[in-house]
This record gives sequence, C-alpha cells and structure tokens, in this order.
Amino acid sequence: MRNSFPLWKNLLIIAILALAVIYSLPNFFGEDPSVQLSPIRGAKLDQSTLVQAEKLLADAGLKPKATELSEKRLLIRFTDTEAQLKASDILEDGLADKFTVALNLAPSTPKWLRAIGAQPMYLGLDLRGGVHFMLQVDMDAAMKQAEERYAEDIRSLLRESKIRYLSVDRENGAIQVKFPDSATLGQAETVIRREVRGLMLKAASDTLLTATMSEPEVRETRRLAVAQNITTLRNRVNELGVAEPVIQQQGEDRIVVQLPGVQDTARAKEILGATATLEFRLVDVDHPTPTEETKTPIGSRLYKDRHGKPILLQRKIIVTGDQIVDASSGLEQQSGSAAVFVTLNGPGARKMGDTTRESIGKPMAVVFIENKNETREVNGQKVTTRKTVEEVINVATIRDRFSKRFQITGLDSTEEARNLALLLRAGALAAPVDIV
Repeated sequence: MRNSFPLWKNLLIIAILALAVIYSLPNFFGEDPSVQLSPIRGAKLDQSTLVQAEKLLADAGLKPKATELSEKRLLIRFTDTEAQLKASDILEDGLADKFTVALNLAPSTPKWLRAIGAQPMYLGLDLRGGVHFMLQVDMDAAMKQAEERYAEDIRSLLRESKIRYLSVDRENGAIQVKFPDSATLGQAETVIRREVRGLMLKAASDTLLTATMSEPEVRETRRLAVAQNITTLRNRVNELGVAEPVIQQQGEDRIVVQLPGVQDTARAKEILGATATLEFRLVDVDHPTPTEETKTPIGSRLYKDRHGKPILLQRKIIVTGDQIVDASSGLEQQSGSAAVFVTLNGPGARKMGDTTRESIGKPMAVVFIENKNETREVNGQKVTTRKTVEEVINVATIRDRFSKRFQITGLDSTEEARNLALLLRAGALAAPVDIV
C-alpha cells in the first residue's frame, strides 16, 4: 500500500520524533551523588572557593568526578555515595562557616543537551526518594501575636490623640481598655473605630471598652500566618538547592514540604527549623574600634560585617525584627539603587522616631541574627547544638527623623533587597511551626 501523505508531512513527523528522542535522552543518563555548596548571606562564591574545596578533598585522598561553579552554587560530583558522604563531612568541617553544605543528586545530563534546554523528567518522592515534612502552624500563637499588636496600636493611638486611659489589657481573646469616665470612653471609641480596622468595639460598662477581632480579620490573620510561613520555608529550601520542591498548604493550619532527591534529612530539618531576626543599633562613633590588644568599651559591642570588617555598635537596641509589620523591596528614587521599605508597629515607630530625632548625622546599623540547630555525630551519637550567627548587613547615616516608615539602602542588588524584604516580613508575622 503506497504512502499517500505529502512529503512535507512525512518530514514533519520524522522531525517531531527526532526532537522527542533528543529531549528524552537526559532520562537515560541517571544522576551523580553530589555535594553542593551554597553561600551563606554575604559570603563570596568564586574560583578561590573551588580551589579551597579541591585542596581539602585532595588532602583526604578524594578525587571528584566533575565540578560546576556558578554565582549561586558549587556542585561537586562523585562516582559513588561513599565518596560523597566522606566529602560532605570534610567540606562541612572546612567551609561550613561561610557555606551551606548539602548532599544532592545531580542529573548527569551532557552539556550539549543542557545547552538546548533538555532536562530529565521530574520524579517525585515515590520514584526518586527524598524527604517529606508535615508542619503545623501554631494558630493560637498567631492570634495572640495579632491581639498584642492591636493592643499596642491602641495604646499608641490614645497617647498620640492625648486621650487619657487607665489600662489596656488582653484577656480571654479580647482587648479591654479602661477609662476614667464615660465621656473619655466615647471619645476614644470614635478615634479607635476610625483609625484601627478589623476590630469590633463594645462598651461593657461606662468606663470599660472591649475590642475583639472581627471574623473576617480572624480568617485573614490565620491565612497570613500560613502564607508567611510558606514564604519563609521557600526561602530556606533555596539553600538546599532542591530541584522542584513541593511546599503547599494542607488544611487550615498545616504545611507539606517535599524535597525530592534530598538525602541529608538532618540538614534539611536544620534549615527548615532555623530562626532569624534583625536588630537596629547606633554605631559607636565616640570610641575607636578595639583591637586584640584593647578592650571593648562599656556600653558597646563589637560586630563584623559580611566582609569580616569589625564595627563597634552601641549595646542599646533601637528596634528588633519583631516590631516590623511589613516590608517590600524596590528602588530608591534619587539614586535608583536597591532598597527595602519597612513599616514598624506603634512601639517600634515611637522608639525609632525618638532615636533618629536625637541622632541626625550619626550612622545606624542593621544586624542580622540567625539561630541554627547543628547536628553532629560525637562518639557514635548525634548531638544537636545551637549556633548563633550575627553580622552587620547595612550601615547608613541618619539624614532626618523617621519613625513608622523608612527605607534600608546600601544593598548589593535587587535580589538581595527582595530576600531581605521576605526575611523581614517572615520575621515579623510568621507564627511558630512544629514538625509533626
């Protein structure tokens, strides 16, 4: 039977089949046991890092199959898992202070296939293995945090409006505000209803005003608690360099995290469970930076920036990350450089306003603080220790008084600004999460 199709149709079918075969080839090359190094905040990943890693491995008698260096990661491939695990321990001891060391399975697709965008098919946990976490968000803590923020906002509003009150307390899911008389209560109710959204107000007596969160506000607070934690987890999973992670909400208060191909479960749990915050402090300009021979002045503390340069800061903390209610990244209008725009709550705004009013012309520093659980094997047993990392990520001169809203500049890139904004939002609003 003769083929009645035109020549161009036959050629088209052959071309499509050829492309299908080419783009399916990556699935036949398998994966290499690998160790991945990702820079911790502020660290530089360059050729010198590769040379240092290769020297550490060579001294231990290990020879990698191949190495791949990019701006965001150094991938070292091995032929077997025994060499991979040994290399991970060596690099962990030698480079863990500046880089996250994680085990990975890297596709061994040839360069010419990768150059045309051919990638192996994504395999989930059922086919490839990996780590599955079920995390639960503490909604009670999220609601308490929201009520505390509302209580502090009411205190600040009443002080700014010069309305006298006796107390503002939180009790049984409600905020109770006591006033000296009914006239003051009526005045305060008008101001609070106008300025503070999301609360239902009720006069329990002539001198007692109760405020409870409305049902829509409760739902929104719960939704944001989960959303903020998902954002934080996504940011931390990036450190593991996992391809195609699954991070999604399950039910009202649970989050599922699936990390296909991840072998180092302890490392994954450590990164997902890490906590981070920020502190704003004034730079100590009245004393010289101490050296090894001199002592740190009383009332000051010595820090280092991301490049290892020592900076002397005052011990007094102006504002912490817990007092940041919102943050977004963008560009500074005058110079066009990357910036993060920060919004503080009532107490934070008051402290920042008082400090900046009295410190115009002085430098202020932003200190990044991260706490991590590190699990190591000691005498055949796994021991978990708490490690605190503190570094100055930004120093800027105070040009004018600011309080509730301000911007952080001097960042290296727009990507860093986006990451910092994510960190600030997560640090301010995320509720506690337990791995269940």
